[in-house]
Amino acid sequence: MLSQPFDKPVRVWVGMGFPRELNTVADAYQFAVDWCGNSPEQRAALRACKAALVGDVDAETARGVFVAFARKKDILVEDGTIPPYLEIAQPRHV
Repeated sequence: MLSQPFDKPVRVWVGMGFPRELNTVADAYQFAVDWCGNSPEQRAALRACKAALVGDVDAETARGVFVAFARKKDILVEDGTIPPYLEIAQPRHV
């Protein structure tokens, strides 16, 4: 099993809003294994990462599936985003 690096790291929110950078397929796989839950998106991310680790798909394919999982769970760090728990605390201007 080879841990292929991603062309661009995936950043996810962990804990109380701390970003974590995932640089390789193995990093993403371990994160998905440790994630609490059993959603279809999580299972797809696990399958894609496992396939990349054994060489059946490339790292960027696994990255794309993992990013979809992270986005669905609202933990993907995208440019200009703040941790989800802070969004709730922000006052809304109507």
